[in-house]
Amino acid sequence: MSIEQSKREDIAALIIGRGNNTLKDKNILPVFGIPLLHWGALAAKRSKFIKRYYISSDDPKILDAGKNVGFTTILRPDELATPNAQSADAVRHACETILKEGEISTLIVIHANVGTISTNMIDDCIELLLKNSNISAVIPSHQKDEYHALRARKVNVEGFLEPYVQIKGNISANRQELGTCLFYDHSFWVLSMEKGINSKNGQQPWTVMGNNILPYLTEGCFDVHDIDDLKRTEEWISNNGIYELYKSEGLL
Repeated sequence: MSIEQSKREDIAALIIGRGNNTLKDKNILPVFGIPLLHWGALAAKRSKFIKRYYISSDDPKILDAGKNVGFTTILRPDELATPNAQSADAVRHACETILKEGEISTLIVIHANVGTISTNMIDDCIELLLKNSNISAVIPSHQKDEYHALRARKVNVEGFLEPYVQIKGNISANRQELGTCLFYDHSFWVLSMEKGINSKNGQQPWTVMGNNILPYLTEGCFDVHDIDDLKRTEEWISNNGIYELYKSEGLL
């Protein structure tokens, strides 16, 4: 079966990114000469599963960049474009438009400020979700036991440090005894429409993930917050062979 034959109308990709950022225009700053968000977009376009493509933003420049690689634009309302706006709300708003064009079972949410995404990563996560109807989401995650939640501290009203997570009993100083600690990459999310996005009580703060969240272990993925991150992104793309692959396929 060819890639085109395996693509499914009920699986869609959605890029999300707002224009009001500390690093001006970070989502469309050049990485190897093309807008940053194009790297996630191209990874999705090459997927053997994804057939529908959308981009949600308040910023016309971001929407135009997505449109240039075949993504249908969804204008985000002002209340979902503030620094305090919640990404889960932006996803649900975009779904209103997506569902008008046909039902979907699976939505791949790609963060516009991330270029450290490959098609293999996306397809691996989609396959994991499709194989198990009980999964609400598959989320790329990295292991950081040295930043374990049981080691975290916060400043109390007196100005002193205290445990961020209050638990009863003793806590080992040996991190190997604390169990695995994972953090989301926030590169992309693979979400079940039924058990994730439509769930009424998904895990906070990204409630669209639902409660049966499966990790997909990764290394080296990160989102862009400053100019140095753009250089790191180029290094990741080059080291993982993505630049040469896309160039050979005529995508660059």
